[in-house]
Amino acid sequence: MVLRSVYRITAVWLGFVNFAFFSSVLCWLMYLAFRLAGARIERHYFAGAFLGLSVAVTAYGVINGEWTRLRHITVKLAGLPESWRGRTAVLVSDLHLGNYRVFGFIRRVVKMVLRLNPDVVFIAGDLYDGTPADLARLAEPLRLLKSPLGAFFVEGNHEEFSDHTKYVKAVAATGVRVLKNEKVIVDGLQIVGVTYRDATHGEHFRKTLRRTGFDRGKASILLTHAPDRIQVSAEEGISLQLSGHTHHGQFWPWTLAAERMYGKYVYGLQRLGEMQIYTSCGAGTWGPPLRIGSSPEIVAIEFV
Repeated sequence: MVLRSVYRITAVWLGFVNFAFFSSVLCWLMYLAFRLAGARIERHYFAGAFLGLSVAVTAYGVINGEWTRLRHITVKLAGLPESWRGRTAVLVSDLHLGNYRVFGFIRRVVKMVLRLNPDVVFIAGDLYDGTPADLARLAEPLRLLKSPLGAFFVEGNHEEFSDHTKYVKAVAATGVRVLKNEKVIVDGLQIVGVTYRDATHGEHFRKTLRRTGFDRGKASILLTHAPDRIQVSAEEGISLQLSGHTHHGQFWPWTLAAERMYGKYVYGLQRLGEMQIYTSCGAGTWGPPLRIGSSPEIVAIEFV
């Protein structure tokens, strides 16, 4: 308990340091501008105001990071089986359970998912943070995800920091289906799952997709953690890719860096050729538990 409290304090402190640095830069620039303009100001009060701004932004970021939103989107897929029309899938990613996000958080997320009454649930990796934790207890609320068509999980990079099998076993023990570079048919629709490590390099990812044996002539959903090689997914004939990983940068200015890296595919529903892709900004946080310029979410996808 003591170590967890220290971890939480230091995590918030790191976020504060980020904003304090940029606030100090802005403070000096503004101070210089006032001096050049001939204005006389009290430096201590001036600096204190910008320090207060850093504290206020950090506090807002912590509160915003705890406020998980429900997002609703509709997706139209060519060749979608008639039985899937009007059905709802829920996408959850990047909970990062560990030292900061613990049992109460995953229990709350599961309750929010169940209120959506989904037909199927997709968990797109980074369920765990990769730090030492009681993996079985943290996964226990997943047993409640008894949606009609099941619940499916793929590994993210944080499950692969160490021995990934312990995370996979904890998830599988709850009844959630772990997809490892394979295809399953769910009421006529192809669901393909590829692990993070097998989706990071283009040609290896292409070979992995082909080995699953999915039929590119029929509708398919690809569940893979990161939108790193979406060109390959599109070229191979995937209909809809569901990912997370980016956190939409989580908080400023890293939101700008994420947008620079992933472009328009950093967040939301986009299209690449005939393929659609939804990148979730995630339900949890990594590192500093702040959200500025992004919001934690659970996504309900209605197929039309």
